[in-house]
Amino acid sequence: MNVFAVDCFKRLIIIFLCLLSYHAVAAPSAKLDAFWQKSNEQNAKSIDHSLWQQVLNRNLVRDHPSGIYRFDYKGIKPSDRALLEQYIDRQTAIDPRVYNQAEQKAYWINLYNALTVDLVIQHYPVKSITKIRDGLFGFGPWDDVVTDIAGRSLTLNDIEHRILRPIWRDNRIHYAVNCASLSCPNLLGTAYTAANTEQLLEGAAKDYVNHRRAVAFKDGELWLSSIYKWYIEDFGDSEANLMRHLGQYADSKLKERLRQFRGDIEYHYDWDLNQP
Repeated sequence: MNVFAVDCFKRLIIIFLCLLSYHAVAAPSAKLDAFWQKSNEQNAKSIDHSLWQQVLNRNLVRDHPSGIYRFDYKGIKPSDRALLEQYIDRQTAIDPRVYNQAEQKAYWINLYNALTVDLVIQHYPVKSITKIRDGLFGFGPWDDVVTDIAGRSLTLNDIEHRILRPIWRDNRIHYAVNCASLSCPNLLGTAYTAANTEQLLEGAAKDYVNHRRAVAFKDGELWLSSIYKWYIEDFGDSEANLMRHLGQYADSKLKERLRQFRGDIEYHYDWDLNQP
């Protein structure tokens, strides 16, 4: 290989690494897909999430000493995997737009989480969800088509950034959708419903903000989950507004430390799989 070819190869490697780095830190903006904005507020019917609840009951480890819930991807029984597939099939056969918005919000959160769990199971064993990708390039499966609903192909990014975030404009959604990673907010053991979504979102926000993987003080610096950097636009678009958000959910001791803090902020994220 001549010097010119070696130089070109090195440049390609640098470009490749830069692309991977970009995908690792960049997050899509909320951009509405108006197709999904329709709802029927007069429809009082509820969507059944009992199958997803059964899967969670049997496979989610909620008593890990770290305080991080773990899903037993390795140990899931074939019968429970069949329940998961059945749940996804039933949900994707629905046109959620015929339901009211409260039902839709719970529907999309549960479906996102169920699809994520299913993806990991399909590719297990895998150290991190970021290793699941279609092709050589890419960072994780979020831009890969994972389902079809109402005649539309959807990715996980579509569900989160083109439906959930822009329609509801609720930053607590970041505490609900789970990316199968240790630094992610917990995959809850209770399926979301129209009746419990508000309570679960509030509880999830408090749980995450008061856990060291979200907010911690180390050597005079404030360490925050990278979620708050990636989605700063959802938390007031400034660190001052972000601090107010954290203070809203922090316990009294943490709230006081945040109020007095004037130092540097570091952001971090652990992409290792949330398995037992």
